[in-house]
Amino acid sequence: MFAVIKTGGKQYRVEKDEIIAVERLEGNDGDSVVFTEVLMAGSGDAVETGSPALKKVVEGKIVAQTKGPKLFIQKFRRRKNSKTRTGHRQLVTKVKITGIKDA
Repeated sequence: MFAVIKTGGKQYRVEKDEIIAVERLEGNDGDSVVFTEVLMAGSGDAVETGSPALKKVVEGKIVAQTKGPKLFIQKFRRRKNSKTRTGHRQLVTKVKITGIKDA
């Protein structure tokens, strides 16, 4: 069974026992997390969609609080001898999905 959840302004397709990296959530390692905004769920060919959300819940457990990959931003102005380079690392929470249930 799979579900499509929305968290942090993004949508993720999840299944049981899958580990996903989402934007930073409050909590420590081992804490449980509940995603209530389930947009779509199904198994095989049977798919149900909500408008906007279903009455289902996706449960998970926080595995780690980490940082994402480093992104580099470069600005270059030609013929001005002007260059800048900065970096950014987004805070990320890794969550292991433990189940998809009816609310």
